[in-house]
Amino acid sequence: MISAVIVDDEPYSCEALATLLERYCPEIKVLDICYSAADALKSIQEQKPQILFLDIEMPHMNGFEMLEKLPDLNFKLIFTTSYDQYAIKAIRFSALDYLLKPVDKDELQKAVQKALDTTEHPLPQQLEVLLHKLSHPKIAVNKIAIPTIEGLQMVLVENIIRCEADRNYTNLFLKNKGKITASRNLKDLEEMLEDYSFVRVHHSHLVNLNEVEKYIKGEGGYLLMSDKSTVDVSRSRKEILLKKLQSDKV
Repeated sequence: MISAVIVDDEPYSCEALATLLERYCPEIKVLDICYSAADALKSIQEQKPQILFLDIEMPHMNGFEMLEKLPDLNFKLIFTTSYDQYAIKAIRFSALDYLLKPVDKDELQKAVQKALDTTEHPLPQQLEVLLHKLSHPKIAVNKIAIPTIEGLQMVLVENIIRCEADRNYTNLFLKNKGKITASRNLKDLEEMLEDYSFVRVHHSHLVNLNEVEKYIKGEGGYLLMSDKSTVDVSRSRKEILLKKLQSDKV
């Protein structure tokens, strides 16, 4: 059994999540339910859960502030939240996981399975990226947390030339001929990088517009990138690409 603690100031949300876990994730045993971050701090240190389901919006001390007070993050972390654009972007950028309320059973099963498949606990750098992104939502964070099979790798956004889909994984091609295989699909990477100069030019390709050297005409055409690689452009995405290349906002 995998031990868990639920932290949420709304009793109904806690009961609903606990019921879903019992019905659809029988491998999870809920050790404690906490209705405040203060109670959770004590419970986490006493119970030592393997997974923490943490609400973001709580009075007096929110979920992010609570995490800062813990000496170690020795558990898998799944945030639960009502829709909050900035919070969700920040969570995606730090490669942490979240569930939208009301929690869907299929999304819950996916999040739990992802947590069980991951050997690493959250890194201090992930929390740092998360908190910085939340504190300065309009300021670009220069590093992104990339989950890989081996663990997490912090990468400078400006060093990413392009991303290419590889089934449920994504290959990131970096400057200096580096390459990282992320254990996330291309859509996940697109969402993480949507505030930067990246554009989806093909169902299999996401490119950094700052690294485009030339666009070659054709039905869809193709791009010549700074690492001398070529990237096909789909006909349906050609117009969007050309508008972005010609704008001053690249």
